[in-house]
This record gives sequence, structure tokens and C-alpha cells, in this order.
Amino acid sequence: MNSKDSVISLIQQRKAKHALPRELYIEPEVYRHDLDQIWHKDWVFAGHTFEIEKPGQYFTLQIGDYPVAVVMGKDGQVRAFHNACRHRGAKVCEHGKGKVAKMVCPYHKWTYELDGNLLFAGNMGADFDKSQYGLKTVHCEIVHTYIYVCVAQKAPDFEGFRQSVSPFIAPHFLENCKVAFESNLVEKGNWKLVFENNRECYHCDGTHPELMNSFVENLSVAGVGGDDDPELVAHWHRCEAAGMPSRLLMDPDGRFRMTRIPLSAGAVSYTMDGQPAVAGRLDQSGEDDIGALLYFNYPSTWNHFLGDHALSFRVLPMGPGETLVTTKWLVPKAAVEGVDYDLDRLTKVWLATNDQDRQLVEGTHAGVSSPSYEPGPFSENAENGVCQFDDWYCETLLKRLQGPIPLRSVG
Repeated sequence: MNSKDSVISLIQQRKAKHALPRELYIEPEVYRHDLDQIWHKDWVFAGHTFEIEKPGQYFTLQIGDYPVAVVMGKDGQVRAFHNACRHRGAKVCEHGKGKVAKMVCPYHKWTYELDGNLLFAGNMGADFDKSQYGLKTVHCEIVHTYIYVCVAQKAPDFEGFRQSVSPFIAPHFLENCKVAFESNLVEKGNWKLVFENNRECYHCDGTHPELMNSFVENLSVAGVGGDDDPELVAHWHRCEAAGMPSRLLMDPDGRFRMTRIPLSAGAVSYTMDGQPAVAGRLDQSGEDDIGALLYFNYPSTWNHFLGDHALSFRVLPMGPGETLVTTKWLVPKAAVEGVDYDLDRLTKVWLATNDQDRQLVEGTHAGVSSPSYEPGPFSENAENGVCQFDDWYCETLLKRLQGPIPLRSVG
């Protein structure tokens, strides 16, 4: 396909309030533009600061073409680097996570300080200036433990986003948390199908029996409705009176949103019986039932904050038909497994839900790959969220390929 013009044409052919054309899910050239225009330009959620609290602790991730290492420095500063040695390009940090005194390339032992400066490069001659060969930096910002990185030469503004979401996240005191469990699931489907599946619960009743013990779909999650729902408004008022911002926050460009929703009657957490999985609280509101704060930020993350624990989800594309979904269960740092929480009870609902979603995504990717596939209409009652995501995707890609063109089909 004629790369740029064909992608523009495919987006313009999309019917309002319909799923995307087949090629936007499966074509390698479209995936190339997804990387170049979205993943390689936007802020991507990498991980949490409490995963690398000690100097020399690091974790790595792959953002499209770019291997990235996120490292805690001796000065307590979190930094991100392109994970490629300045000699011949080998990965310096080889593993998914670890702890080092110095960053040493496994190939020829070029050695870097934790701030990225090159300390040692053997056999390079007297004229070699090691000050010119430090690791290349990646833009890195933090908002309440959430580490975001951007591999673009010039990163988009971050401060506006930080100021918008901070009041919602701050009352959950994630700085006092740790990762109780991490799940990494490779889904054989396009990254957009993964996010589409997340943005609606039309499928939930028939697919997620564990989740539906506590979760209730609400139109405010999709970014429409809510203000005329007495139960939701009452929940917002009660939580806000306890110092927990709750009313729907929407980015004008549609990229991020936050809102708090009530869970099902009597439920306060994502467990099989709806009761807390962890002894103690993340928040200090004094309100027993704060429901769930839902936080979406395209293209890389969605999150759930509850009274007793929180969950962060990270999405990373691995190819046109492969996506890595990482889930982390966050609990108070002082909580002891087997005493303050049971790991199976904590993780059972979302381990089951994630695998059920994986099967749905993989089945959908197989279906949209068929030449017979024709995009169907979204439900105006149950799929406003997925429509909003597709609108955002199309608008973003069009804007970056040819300039801004209004395309939004939901508010």
C-alpha cells in the first residue's frame, strides 16, 4: 500500500460510530505509522518509582523500535536512557529488571555511571574522548510514582497532564506502595484491539463472571452521561466530601480521562466476594466505600485505584498482531503477604479477567484479518468508550500525517 496516502484514505473512509477498517488493524505499513506517529512521539507509561528505589536498580522496556532502560541514580533521580551501547549498539541493561553498581555493556565492557556518563572504554587509544559517548537520554517525567518516558527528540508538554491528574492520584498515596504481583501477558492481537476491548463492558456479563461480582459499567467511564445518574452523582459527592476528587475529568483532545465509579452493592474491592483483599487502606479519607477510580491515558495505560489496593496496566505493541499487557497489583509497602493479604485472593479476579480478554482480543484479530470483514456499528448504549478511543486514534494519526481534521463522533 502507498503508505501515507493509503492510511489517510483508510481513516477518511471510516464511517462515524463504526469500528476501524480491516487494514488499520493488520497492515504492517499502518503499524509502522502507529509507531512513528504515536508510540515514538507520545509519553508512554514505563513503570513505578517504587520499583527502583535503590541506586542502581533498573527496569527495561521496548517502545516500538526503541529499547529503553529506566535507572535510579546515586542522587535519587530517576533517569531513562536509550538501551544501546555507544560503541556498537549492544543492549547495556540485558534483563527486564535488576540492580547494578555501574552499567556495563556485556559485549566489550564499556562501563557507564548510573547517570549515563561513560567511565571506561578499553583499547580506544589516547585520543578517545569518553565524555562524548555517554548513553543517550530519553525524556523522563514522574507523576505520583508513575514514570512516563518519551523517545522523541522533542517531547510533548507534560506539565498540563501532571496538573490535571495529580489531584485524583495524590489521595491514594501510591508513594507508600509496592508491587505485590506482576503479570505479563502477550496477546496475539493488534494494540488497538486491546484498548478497544478495555474501553467497553458490553462483553462483560457474558465473559467476566469474576469481575462482575464487583464491577458495574457506567457511562461516565466512556466519557458520556453520568451527570443525570443519581447514584453516581451521590457517590461523587460522598467521595469528594472525603477529599477524593471523583467527577469526570476529560482531556480536551481525548487522550486521558479520570473518573470514580461505585462498585456493585456491598462491594468495595475486586475480589470474588467484593470485600477487601488487603488489610489496611491506601487512602486516608475515612470513607469506607470509595468505589474505583478509573484512569486511562492513551496509548499505553489504564488503571484502577481502590480503597485497599490499586492496579496499573501497561500496553506495549510488539508487532502488527502482538501486544504485551503488563498488570501490577499495588499494595501498601508495609503489607506482608500471608498476613495482610493472600496473593490468590488479591489477584484471582484480574488474572481471570485478563486471560478472558486475551482470548477475546485474539479471536477478534483473527476475525478482522479475514478479507470478508466489514466494520460494524458501535452500540450507542454500551460502546461509546471504544468509539471515543477509535476517534482519538483516527484524529491523532490524521493530524500528524496531514494536519488537524475534525472527526469526533462522540463528545
